[in-house]
Amino acid sequence: MRNILFRRKSIEELLKKSEQRQLKQTLGAFDLMLLGVGAIVGTGIFILPGTVAATHSGPAIIFSFIIAAIVCALAGMCYSEFASSVPVTGSAYTYAYIVFGELVAWLVGWALVLEYGLAVAAVATGWSSYFSALLQGFNIIIPKAISGPFNPAEGTYVNLPAIAVVLAIAFLLTRGIQESAKFNKIMVFVKVGVILLFIGVGIFYVEPANWQPFAPFGVNGVLSGAALVFFAYLGFDAVSSAAEEVKNPQRNLPIGIIGSLLICTLLYVAVSLVLTGIVSYTNLNVSDPVSFAMQLVNQDWAAGVISLGAVIGMVTVILVMLYGGTRLLYAFGRDGLLPKAMYELNEKYKTPVKNTWIFSILIAFCAGFTPLSKLAELVNMGTLIAFTIVSIGILYLRKDKSIPTSGFKVPFFPILPICSFLLCLFLMTQLSIYTWIACGVWFLIGLLVYFAYGRKHSSMNTNE
Repeated sequence: MRNILFRRKSIEELLKKSEQRQLKQTLGAFDLMLLGVGAIVGTGIFILPGTVAATHSGPAIIFSFIIAAIVCALAGMCYSEFASSVPVTGSAYTYAYIVFGELVAWLVGWALVLEYGLAVAAVATGWSSYFSALLQGFNIIIPKAISGPFNPAEGTYVNLPAIAVVLAIAFLLTRGIQESAKFNKIMVFVKVGVILLFIGVGIFYVEPANWQPFAPFGVNGVLSGAALVFFAYLGFDAVSSAAEEVKNPQRNLPIGIIGSLLICTLLYVAVSLVLTGIVSYTNLNVSDPVSFAMQLVNQDWAAGVISLGAVIGMVTVILVMLYGGTRLLYAFGRDGLLPKAMYELNEKYKTPVKNTWIFSILIAFCAGFTPLSKLAELVNMGTLIAFTIVSIGILYLRKDKSIPTSGFKVPFFPILPICSFLLCLFLMTQLSIYTWIACGVWFLIGLLVYFAYGRKHSSMNTNE
C-alpha cells in the first residue's frame, strides 16, 4: 500500500510524455517576466497597501513587503531550479511527483488548485468594485443587486461583472497562449505606466510627518502584515506552469521568475512609501487607497487614470492565474488522477479547451457569490503549502543523479532551501485558525477524490 501511495515518476518518463503531446514552445525570457508581472501586480498594489497599513503595519508596511519578497525570492530560486531541471507543465505538483511520490504530489496539486482558483475569484471580485466605480464616473450605474456577492441583507445577490470577466478571459485562453501573452504584454505596460504615474505625481505631495510613528503596531504588526501582503506576490509560481511552452527553459524560466519578483518588489515598496507619505495610515482602510490618495490632493484626473489602470491590471492577474490552473488540471489528466478530458487538446488551437471551461465556470460561480475577504487568506495557505514542498524538495532533487547538471542551481545549498522552508512555515502560523480549518476541509475532499478516482486510474498503474 505504501509503495502505491508514494510511487514516484522519473524525469525521463515526464519529458517523454511532454514530447508526445507537445504544447507550442513560443515564450521567451521577456514574455515570462511580463507574465510574472502580469500575475503579481494587481490586487496587491491597488488594494493591500492601504488596508494592511491601516490595520497591521502602518508606514512600516514597506518592511512587510520586503519580508514577503524575501520568502518569495527564496522559494522562487527553488522553483527556478526545478523548472530548469524538469521543464514540464504542472509546477509544484510535478516536482513533488518526482521527489515525494504520488499522494504528496496530489495534495500539493490540490492546494495549488485552491490557490489559482480562489485567487482568480478574489481578483475578479476586486475588479468588479473598481469597474463599477469607473463606470459611475461616466454616469453608468450597475444595479446593486447584480454587482456584489450573495448577501440579501445588503441587497446584493450576484456579482455579474466578476462572472463576466472570468468567462471572457477563459475564452481568450482557449485561443492559445501566444495570443494570451500578446494581450498580457499590452496590459502590463499600461498597468506599470499607471503605477509610475502615481509615484511621479504623488511624490510631490508626500508629507514626512505622515510617516510618524513608522511602526505603530510594532514588530508583530510588520510580521502579520507580511503574511497578508504575501497575497500580493502570488503568481510568480504560475510562470513555472508555462515550462512546456518556453523556448530554452533552462535559461529563460529562472530569469522570468526572479526578474518578475524583483520588478514587483521595487514597485510595491515605492507605492507604499508614497501612499503612506500622502495620507496618514489611519485613513487608508478603503477599497481603492491609491486613487483615494490622489483625490485627497485634488488630482482627480490621476485618480481616474489609476482606476482605469486597476481595472486593466487585475485583468492580467486573472489571465495568468487562470492559465496556471488550467495547465495544472492538464497535468492531472495526463497522469490519470482526473478524467482524461482534462488532458485533451483542441485540434485547432492546441489548448486544453474543455478543462479551461470547466475550471472557469466553477471559479465564476465562486466570484459571483463569495465575498473577497473570505477568499484571500485561503489563497495564501494553498500557496505556502506548495512553497514548503518545493523548498524542501530541492534537497531530494539534488540527490537524483539522472538530473541534468546544466541549468539554474540554488546558491548556498542547502542553507537557502532550508531557510525558505522554515520561513514559509512561519508565515503559515500567522494565518487565522479559520483558514487552517477551511484548508483542512479542502484537503479531506482532495483525499476522497484521490482514493475514489485517482489511485485507481493513475497512469502509474500501467507502469508497474
